[in-house]
Parts: sequence; C-alpha cells; structure tokens
Amino acid sequence: MEIGRFAPTTSGRAHPGTLLAGLLAWLDIRSRGGRFVLRMEDIDPTAQSGAHREGLLDDLQWFGLNWDDLVWQSQRQSSHEAALDQLAASGLLYECGCSRTTIKAAGLPSAAGGWVYPGTCRHRRLADWRGSRLNLRVDLSGWNIEVKDEGGDDLGQVVSQALGDPMVRRADGGVTYQLAVVVDDAEAGVTRVVRGRDLASSTATQVALRKILGFPIPVYRHHLLLLEPQGEKLAKLHQSIATDELRKHYRPEELVGFLAAASGLRPTPTEVTLQELLADFSWDRVSRQDRVVTWDGRAVRM
Repeated sequence: MEIGRFAPTTSGRAHPGTLLAGLLAWLDIRSRGGRFVLRMEDIDPTAQSGAHREGLLDDLQWFGLNWDDLVWQSQRQSSHEAALDQLAASGLLYECGCSRTTIKAAGLPSAAGGWVYPGTCRHRRLADWRGSRLNLRVDLSGWNIEVKDEGGDDLGQVVSQALGDPMVRRADGGVTYQLAVVVDDAEAGVTRVVRGRDLASSTATQVALRKILGFPIPVYRHHLLLLEPQGEKLAKLHQSIATDELRKHYRPEELVGFLAAASGLRPTPTEVTLQELLADFSWDRVSRQDRVVTWDGRAVRM
C-alpha cells in the first residue's frame, strides 16, 4: 500500500500555504487508496509552543483533513540518535565549529539560497558524537545524485557543491530537518513525498542520506507555492494570515474551493468539499505556476 504524509512545522497556526500543501498531499495519497500520515514537526525548541501545536492540529481538523496516523516528531529522539550512531559508524560524521559568517566568507552560492558550506572541518571525524558540543555534519563529498521529480523536473545534484555537507545535529543538541525528515519518512514507510517546490533543492541531499542509512527512496512530487505580492513564499515568517482569522470569514468548503481554484483544480473559487475534489483529482490539472495571493482583511484574493 502507498503511504503519504504531510509534515507541517508547529511554529505557528496554519496559513493558506500550509492548507494547500496539506490538501495536495491528502488528495494525492487518498486518490491512490493509500494511508495518510500527519507528522507534526515540533523538534525546534526555539520555535515551538503548546498553543502552536494544538492550534495547528485544530486548524487541520477544521479544514477537513483526516489521517490514519499522527506522529509527533519530538517523540522520535531515539530513532534520530540511532541514525547519528550509524552515520558515525560509517566514518562520515564530523563536528564543525564554523560560524555563518565564516561560511558566507567562502563565497559559494547555494542552490537553496544562502551559502554552501565549503567542507572546512571534514578532518574532524567522530567515532562517538555524544560528547560533542559543536554542530555535526555528514561528509557527502563525491555524492552525485540522480533523481527526478514525478512531474519531470531534474533534481539531480553533486550534493557537496550544490548545498554543501548537511548539518544533521545542532550544537544545542537538536537534530536538524535534513536528518529527521529522512529517518521519520523511512520508519513510517512513506512511499510518496508530496511537498512545496521550495523544498525541491533538498531532495538530492535527502536521497544521499537515505542511501547511506540503507533506506528505500520514495517518489517525490513538488507542487506550486502561494506567494506574497513581493514574490516571497507565503509563510508564518512573513505574518501570513493565520487560519484562526480565516475561520472568522470562511466555512471550510469555501476555503477548500479557494485553494482548489488557486491550484488549478477548479476554474473558479466556489464551495467544494474534499471528497468532491477527490472524485476527479489528477496532477495533470494542478498548475505548475506559483500563485500570488493577498488578504484584504475579509477575504483571500488572487
């Protein structure tokens, strides 16, 4: 059976971009008769609160999404640490004391924006990472990954040149996104990863980590984004309108209809249920073009 997932961070309430990502992941796996896993990514202690976690979960339920499994990433520490043990045993794990300023000074632009880590500390290999108080990275030099998005986009990279060796544990002890997402998807048996195209540049890095850890490779599908008028991704960081405010102005079917129109699944934003969208869902009907949306205090508009 196919298994899909939706993995929002719990740093704030859902916003229209969150709901679009959840909607497309849900439609994809439900259209295949598969299982849907909701994983709440709550491992960053600087960005989490109980109110955010519960509020986000409530928003998704109000919107109408249902799931077969609910996973809290913060409860998966033992699995993340086992992966760090495996990376150390492979001889690829090393500690890194480089600051962001030092990395930027190397002047190597990253495929994801920002700067590529130049491999300065690769000689600092670790057999036992548990006593380290520095950032930990994995040596991916030499990894030339060939991978295609299901939609046809080439996501292949020479990983160490495109993004640099990934950090897998921060100096404060927290496991990073790149490692956690690989471990959690693999242990949940995820066969299809549907997510926004802003994460596409991470795919080759994650495939490399999967190969090192002996995990199977899922199918990847990246979809359009909702954008701010200035062209940036709609996000909590930019104070995007939160779902608790949207709920004052929309019924779930109205918001589903708006997102269906924004993504190309319906010609106009009229009320529609998730089940009605599911009945004729096809990726061929989903737009590949990002969509600019605005909030006028009463409605989301495109």
